[in-house]
Parts: sequence; C-alpha cells; structure tokens
Amino acid sequence: MKATKTKFVREYPINASARLLYPYLSTLSGLSQWFCDDVSINEDKVYNFFWDGRNHYAEMTSHRTNRSVRFLFLNDDKTHTSDPSYIDFSIESSELTQEQYLKVVDYSEEDDEEELEELWEHLMQKLREIVGG
Repeated sequence: MKATKTKFVREYPINASARLLYPYLSTLSGLSQWFCDDVSINEDKVYNFFWDGRNHYAEMTSHRTNRSVRFLFLNDDKTHTSDPSYIDFSIESSELTQEQYLKVVDYSEEDDEEELEELWEHLMQKLREIVGG
C-alpha cells in the first residue's frame, strides 16, 4: 500500500529582500545554515540533504533567480518515483503592504500537520535569525 502524501502550504512573513533571501534557498552554504544539517551536490547535480543522520536525495527541478526554487526528492538509489515528494520555496511580496513572504509547499509522506507546523516554524525562526528578518 502506498503512503498518502500531504501537501503542506504556508506563507511566512520575512523581513528580507528577495535578493538577500534567495541564496539561502538555492545554494549549498545557504541551505545548510537553516534548512538541513548538511547538503552536498554531486557531478550529476543531485543534491544530498542530510537530516538526522540520513541522506535525502533531490534534484533542483526549477528555479527563478530571486523568486523561487523547487527540490524534487528521489529514491535512495537516486531514481525518480511516480509520486515524488518535493519542497517548493517562493518569495512573494504584497503589493499593498510591501511585506515579503516566503511561501513553502512541502509535499511529503509526513501527515502530522502539527508536526509539520512545528518543524517549519522552527526552520523559519532559524532563517529569520540569519537574515535578520
């Protein structure tokens, strides 16, 4: 039986420009400061996100400079799955208030919304501390 996936979508206000924020969403050094314990990339452009002593392989399937990044997760043997988990970051700003938001879409097998909520709150707290927002 296949695990059902949950799509967790949140927007977090963040007091930082898109230009300042984008490297934290798209570069190895940026991501490793707040998002995961460590991250590396191999010659095939496969990212290895390291959390809690485990490897999680992903590909950056789309990115728009200073706008958005999507990471599509792969199987442990670095192959594609039929219903892949992914994480989507997009930087959005309110025309009205000029506030910046980081929109997170986390599509995964984690179905405990409360746990996801806590996890992302914690991650965003770390990110805000780094960018001063």
